[in-house]
This record gives sequence, C-alpha cells and structure tokens, in this order.
Amino acid sequence: MVLTMREKQAITKEMACRYRQADRKAKGAILDQVMSVTGYNRCYATQRLRNWGRQEILPADAGNGPLSALADGSAVTGRRKRPRVYDEKVVDALTRVWRIAGCICGKRLAPFLAELVPILERHEELVLADETRTKLLAISAASIDRALAEEKAAYRLKERGGTRPSSSLLHQIPIQTHAEARADRPGFVEIDLVGHDGGSTSGEYCQTLDVTDRYSGWTETQAVRNKAQQWVLAALQDIRQRLPFPLLGIHSDGGSEFINEPLLVYCQSEGIEFTRSRPYQKNDNCHVEQKNFSVVRQTVGYFRFETERHLELLNRHYAVLRPYTNYFQPMVKLLEKTRLGSRIRKHYDKAKTPYQRLLSWDGWTNDDRERAAVEYQRLNPAALNRQLVRIEGLLLKAVEGEAAPLPKPAAGHAVSFV
Repeated sequence: MVLTMREKQAITKEMACRYRQADRKAKGAILDQVMSVTGYNRCYATQRLRNWGRQEILPADAGNGPLSALADGSAVTGRRKRPRVYDEKVVDALTRVWRIAGCICGKRLAPFLAELVPILERHEELVLADETRTKLLAISAASIDRALAEEKAAYRLKERGGTRPSSSLLHQIPIQTHAEARADRPGFVEIDLVGHDGGSTSGEYCQTLDVTDRYSGWTETQAVRNKAQQWVLAALQDIRQRLPFPLLGIHSDGGSEFINEPLLVYCQSEGIEFTRSRPYQKNDNCHVEQKNFSVVRQTVGYFRFETERHLELLNRHYAVLRPYTNYFQPMVKLLEKTRLGSRIRKHYDKAKTPYQRLLSWDGWTNDDRERAAVEYQRLNPAALNRQLVRIEGLLLKAVEGEAAPLPKPAAGHAVSFV
C-alpha cells in the first residue's frame, strides 16, 4: 500500500516524540519501523524524526532567504541548497536543440535526444564538449521541463474550427467510431480540413487538407484554395502519391467537402475503405484533430490566407514541414486508460517519430525502407527549422500586404557549447 504525503507526515509526527525520549536501542527500533512504513531511507528518516517541529536558521548569503523550512514543512520560507548538475552550457545547448525540435515537451524530447544530437553534430549545427554532451544525453524529461520553464511561457494559442452540413450521401458511407478505428497497420488515415478564415467565415479563403495515419502518426498537409470538392480530391490524390505506404482506408467527418460523389466513386474504384464520424463526435477523428493544432495551427497560426501568394507560401511551408514533422517530431501514443474512482490514469508508450514507428512495422517493404532511409540521412533538422521560420515570416508579411521574395535554402551554421 502506498501512503500519501499527509499520511507519512502524520506517522512521522507521532513517532518523533517517542524517538526523542527513547534510548539508543529504542531509537534504532523506531527508525526501522518508520523506514518500513514510509519508505524513507535511513538518513532522511533520521533527519525527519530528529528535527520535527524545529526551525533551522540559514545564513543570509545562502541564496534562499534567512529562514529555512520547519522540518514538518509547515512554514516553508527557504530551501536547502543543492549543487547544480546542469550548468549554463548544458541548458544553452538544450534550449537550441529544443527550438530545433519544434519546442516539444520533455517527455517527447528526452527519448529522442540520443538520435537527434548526433544528427545535429553531423550537420555541424552543434559543437559540444564531452562533459556537456554526456549531461545533455542523460537529462530526464522532468529536468528538461524545469530547465526550459521560462522559455515555454510565451507559447499559447487558441483553437477555432467549423464544418459545413453534410450531403445526402451520408447513408452510403458507414459510420466508424473511435473504438472501431483500425490502427493495426499503416494505411488507415483520418482526413480533415483546417480553415484559414482569420476569424471571419465570409468570402473565400484557403484551407489545409490534413491527412494523418493512425498507426504511425505520419502526417501530410496540403493547402487548397477553398473547400470545393475538386480541389480536395486533387490534393488527396497528390498526398497519396507521397505516402510511404499504401492507402487502405480514409476516415472523415460529415462535411460536404468529403461526403460527395467524386470522392466516394474514387474510393470505390481504388479499393479504399471510406468511413465517416458520428455527428458532433470529434473523438471519432481524434488523431487528425490533434494534428490540426500541433502541425498546422502552431506553425501558420490563425491568420486569414486567401490570395494565390498565400496559397503558394502555404504549400512551400508544408513541403518543408513534411520531413521535419515525420522524421524529427517524436510523439507518444496512448496505450491504456484506467479509472481510479473519479480519476483516470493514462499510460503512454515511449516517444517515437512517425518514421521510427514505421521502421518497427514488419510489413514495410525493403524498397520503401530504403527510400525513406536515404531521405532521412540527407535531412538536417536545424536547416529545416530555419526554412520554416523564414517562410512563416514571409506568410506574416504577405498577410500584412508586404511583398517579399521566396526563400532560398540557407547554409547551416554551427553553435559551439565547448
């Protein structure tokens, strides 16, 4: 049985009085009893029993204020100073790697550092001293989040969405719930449109077709000029040619941009399974709904894109975003959920990129593996990140009405942390 912190404090408080009045032999027995019940190690249990309720005064230059905490934790005004493990060089290197990786959380970044750092060193984006490199590769997910807490403060976005009524073809396309979704192999994808209306749905504006594979998380995006069926179908056909696996099934919401005769006929003629979500049940399309934010909204924002130049820049952006997302953005997958009273405990697997998840699939052909491996070896995540930032800047200028030339690939430049 695992005790809560409050229960451990109650036990320690009760045993502390007996401990101070006991002789040497009795103190040892009390100490053993407290250790077995609370799980404290011997040194910490001794310190808690000996100093319970007492107050310790720290020197003024301790860096934590003149008064420390009570042993029972009831009046915390200072903290015990501990030696710093990750110095400025480690934090600076971590910050650069984190920015290159798209500002992902520590649980996604930590398992990927062992692969990402050598890639950046190979492309001369990082120059690390041996000690700095060792510490960087050993840092935990929690330490990453603590070290980068100040850097993360400014990244906050809100989400908006909207779909149009479905057509009369709904009865021809079967409903598939989240529980019934196939995710046992690559090829069964979820699709959705992200509208770039800028807050006003009047007039015509660009849309992004988002296609996400359930098994691997592989994500493809392509901008279209509006929700017209011909543009959506053409973009879907283009994306199908880029997928590193056969397209076996498509799952959409009930919008008329998907529930239409041309797409239904295309799927039937190509032997592609076509299913749809229940009305007002976004969880039936949860994989792509998540990517609508993490892949599309976090990179191009909520501006209004409506001109041909906007459309061109969006697709230039997505051409760079595709390898960056699928080869260098690790993701976690939910394995199980357990309800404990009113709380739900979720268990996730180790963070992996979509490319790594495809590598673990036995059905991936050798030709597909070889083509993906060749592409992966030539990619520089830092250079991709710089191109994304540059195109995002051009998109912002285009929204503001300023003309700017299309970007050229930038040469890499190393940052030394020796």
